Parts: sequence; structure tokens; C-alpha cells
Amino acid sequence: MAKKKFSLLDELHNRVTTTVQVTRSGEAKIKRGDLRKVLDDAFTAAAKAGAKGERVRFPIIGALVRRDVKARKAGKGRNPFTGEEIMVKARPASKKPRWSFPKTLKDIYANKRNW
Repeated sequence: MAKKKFSLLDELHNRVTTTVQVTRSGEAKIKRGDLRKVLDDAFTAAAKAGAKGERVRFPIIGALVRRDVKARKAGKGRNPFTGEEIMVKARPASKKPRWSFPKTLKDIYANKRNW
């Protein structure tokens, strides 16, 4: 099953074009508070799309995807520091967000000249 992709740029473009006001001289103006609301609404829509299972791409900084975490049974474990046996609690299945960074961003952080 192919996952749908949510476009943050398209969402922002649609919201800004409906909010912006054009003056008589042809300048496009938008109030600071309106821009903040547009950004908040677009990021909220992106988070909701990600929660539904869509892949949400944020230009340059990465992508957000929903990850399914499997259930875990209760059992015995061992404390690695003391060697003492402990009880591990059961964990129900859940869905969590997963962030993935693009290779270009990883390369920038890996390059010591950028530190």
C-alpha cells in the first residue's frame, strides 16, 4: 500500500494566498499575527496528516512518518549494572511519530568544519 504524501509547501501556499491582502499599488501585505496563525494551522494540519499515516515532508529539514510499535509481553529482565533480576512491564501496541533527516543535512552535521 502506497502512503500518501502531505505537501507542507502546498498547504502553506494555499493558506497564505487566502490570507494575504493586496494594496492598490500591488504590494502584498500580511499581518504578523495572521502569518503566525497560518504557520500554526499548516503545522497542525501536517501533524494530523502524519497521525493518519501520511508521509509529511518538510523541505530541507526532513520528513515525519507514523511508526507502529509492537506490543511487548511482561517478563523477567536483568539490570546490566547490578546483575539483579527485574520484572519488565507489558507494553501495548501503539503508534508513534518518527522523524527522518535527509542525507544533505546529515552531511552538514558530520562535517567538522561546520562545528
